[in-house]
Amino acid sequence: MEILRTPDERFAGLADWPYAPRYATVVDADGTQLRLHYVDEGPRDGAVVLLMHGEPSWAYLYRKIIAALVAKGRRVIAPDLIGFGRSDKPAQRGDYTYERHVAWMSHWLLQMELEDVTLFCQDWGGLIGLRLVAAFPERFAGVVVANTGLPAGTGLSEGFKAWLDFSQKVPVLPIGFILNGGCVRDLSEAEIAAYEAPFPDESYKEGARQFPTLVPITPQHASVAENEAAWKVLERFDKPLITAFSDGDAVTRGGEAAFQARVPGAKDQPHVTLSGGHFLQEDSPAEIAALIEGMIVRRAKGFA
Repeated sequence: MEILRTPDERFAGLADWPYAPRYATVVDADGTQLRLHYVDEGPRDGAVVLLMHGEPSWAYLYRKIIAALVAKGRRVIAPDLIGFGRSDKPAQRGDYTYERHVAWMSHWLLQMELEDVTLFCQDWGGLIGLRLVAAFPERFAGVVVANTGLPAGTGLSEGFKAWLDFSQKVPVLPIGFILNGGCVRDLSEAEIAAYEAPFPDESYKEGARQFPTLVPITPQHASVAENEAAWKVLERFDKPLITAFSDGDAVTRGGEAAFQARVPGAKDQPHVTLSGGHFLQEDSPAEIAALIEGMIVRRAKGFA
């Protein structure tokens, strides 16, 4: 597997990003070693919050949420998926598969030895993060699901079809434009530059190109059986699960219904609809941080 690594200088002086990089090594089934970047802030003994980003963003998406939760004494961990942010980027599109990403992140999660994790996941952070919950339910104490899903052969919306067509046909994948277009507010030039930083040129974007094609929205897609198996676990998951979808995302609109109906832990939870586009972390960071903090506090007081 040929690996690209974004030069460190691309990440120098990013706006509102004071966080020191940390790295782990994950090993693919073919023996390839990949460097995975993550943020790990706050006290080591604080309640653990895991923030998982999607496509084509990176941990920068959570910068304000990290700061708010660390201020509450939480240990906040935000990894970059392989192919994104400061993590290594396989150079060939065919090297990116759903199951490989689940395996890479599973390897990382076990290395980190995390327990009693509160997960917030959005976009591909949910497609992968919810598979981690299904694989290691004992490690998770609660889940907040936002603008994501766990499709198993269905779910092709008009919004997703438009995104899929655009992502595969546009000659230059405009990362900053995509992030800005997925927010209600206008990102600053500095914020847009931070989202473009991981990708010096098109050769670094093979993962970003491939991800939309991997979402298992038809019975013919790979990973349908694996996601069906994951749903069977989630249908027994009785720890708190809160949905926090936004009011302005055409891609995932209505996706909260499946989680509320199928996951036992979603019953009687304070589900919310937040203001924002697809990247609601940019539009409602304070509300997201408060939602996560509230889940942790209720658990500490003995309330589910």
